[in-house]
Amino acid sequence: MDLRQLAYFLAIVEEGNITRASERLHIAQPPLSQQLKLLEEELGVVLIERNTRKIQITDAGRLLQNRAKQILELTEKTAKELRDIKEGLQGTLSIGTVSSAGETLLPLIQRFHEEYPCIDFHIRESGTFEILELIKSGVVEIGIIRTPFNQDSFECINLYAVPMVAGALGKLFWDGDGCLELTELKGKPLLMYNRYTTEIKEACRKVGFEPNIMCRIDDTRFILSWANTGMGIAIIPKDMVGLLPDSKLVFREIKEESLVTRTVIIWIKNRYLSAPVRHFLEAFK
Repeated sequence: MDLRQLAYFLAIVEEGNITRASERLHIAQPPLSQQLKLLEEELGVVLIERNTRKIQITDAGRLLQNRAKQILELTEKTAKELRDIKEGLQGTLSIGTVSSAGETLLPLIQRFHEEYPCIDFHIRESGTFEILELIKSGVVEIGIIRTPFNQDSFECINLYAVPMVAGALGKLFWDGDGCLELTELKGKPLLMYNRYTTEIKEACRKVGFEPNIMCRIDDTRFILSWANTGMGIAIIPKDMVGLLPDSKLVFREIKEESLVTRTVIIWIKNRYLSAPVRHFLEAFK
């Protein structure tokens, strides 16, 4: 049983006559009758009674008529959907993103949705290194993450740069305001995100001191919470300062060009990208 036989069968039933069905299908009557016979032999049932001048559909034929309509309609719908997917008009856009990129991501998705309303979104929020693994394993196609990371396997588009800031409880660790010279952190207890430790150490050593790293943590909210108790100075990217609502922390931007992190869109080099992802990336390129 194939789609062609189902189409032939439906035409015979709808026309009520094999002759008219053959004219509608633009094929000769004998081959059409032969296809009906082959279909009945394959299914092991009689679909149409041919004892009268007008054909009579059997109960089995009525069941197949309903199913054949559904199958052919679903086939046509599926073919259209596949064409739309190929052209990037529908599908699912899977993105892994760091939490701090949410405010940046939302307006981008809103604009993209206006142009491609039939594309759905699957957003996974996680840390940078977890997102890298999600991309490598194919769970998501693209990621919105922060530098630094090993870029050897990835293509990327830079979105924006964010300076590092120091946050402390009130004036507990300094008296000034405005930008902070890196040397002002000498001897003071520092709380920092583990992945920025190397960059911060190198920057401090360049200006002549070894940083007093009290704690390295892999969650920015913990860093802010510890700093909010007065235990130390939080060193974080500037756009993360709002992750701890109602904190009493006072933030100062660190005046050091090397202590800048960038938010980037990344994807695996030389890997096939779905049409929705290609359209999404084109908006940035």
